[in-house]
Amino acid sequence: MTAPMIPKTPSFRLDGRRALVTGAGRGIGAAVAAALAQAGAHVTLCARTTSEIEQGATALRDAGLAADWLALDVTDISAFAEAMAAAEPYSILVNNAGTNRPNPFTAVPVGDFDHVMGLNVRAAFFAAQAVARRMIEAGGPGSIINMSSQMGHVGGANRSLYCASKWAMEGFSKAMAIDLAPHGIRVNTLCPTFIETPMTKPFFENAAFRDSVLSKIKLGRLGTVEDLMGAVVFLASDASALMTGSSLLVDGGWTAD
Repeated sequence: MTAPMIPKTPSFRLDGRRALVTGAGRGIGAAVAAALAQAGAHVTLCARTTSEIEQGATALRDAGLAADWLALDVTDISAFAEAMAAAEPYSILVNNAGTNRPNPFTAVPVGDFDHVMGLNVRAAFFAAQAVARRMIEAGGPGSIINMSSQMGHVGGANRSLYCASKWAMEGFSKAMAIDLAPHGIRVNTLCPTFIETPMTKPFFENAAFRDSVLSKIKLGRLGTVEDLMGAVVFLASDASALMTGSSLLVDGGWTAD
C-alpha cells in the first residue's frame, strides 16, 4: 500500500527578499521591520527622522539581521519615486506611514483633512505605485501590504476623517490587486484595532476613552505591536500565496458585530 502524500506547509520564511517599511521609526513600523528581518528578509527602514531609523536598523544588525535605512518623506511624491527608481527593487512593501487627527465631524478643519488624506491616501497610493513599478521591471513576484485599520471597515466617533482615509485605502488596494495580479504582485491590507504604542499610550491614560475602546474589543485587551508581527510575515510570505485584494483584520473581534 502506497503511503499517502503529506502536503508541505508553504514557507513563512523571507530569505533572499528585500523589504521596505515606511513609517518605520517607531511603534508598528519598527515592529513590522523587525518581524520581516527575523523571517530572513533584508529590510530597509524608511521614515523622515534619520536618527530613529538609523538606530532601528543598527539594532537589527546588532542582532545578526539584515537591515539598512532610507531617510525619506513619503509625502514628497517625486523624491520618493526618484529614490525607488534608483534603488534595487523590493519584493515586499509595508506601506505603514500614516496619521490621525480625531475630531467630531462638524469640527474637522480643512487643514487636518488635507494633512491626513495627504499622508494616508495620496502618499500611500504613490509610494505603492513607485515600488510596484520597480517590482514589474524586475519581473518577479511581490507583496504589497497597505497598513489600513479596522476603521476602514466600520465607523467611529470622532473618526470621520480617519475612516475616510482608510476606507479609501481599502478601495484602492482592491483595485491595485486587480491591476497588479498579472505581474504576480499581491496587494492586501492589514487592519489593526487600537494598538498600544509610545505614541498612543497617553490617549489610554484617559480612563473613559480606554473603557470605551475595551468595550468594543471582544478579547478584552488593547493590541500590541507583537500582535501584528506574525500577520505581516504571513502576508509577505508564500504562506499567503493565493491571497490578494483581501483585508486581514487583527481587531480582537471589534468588527464581529
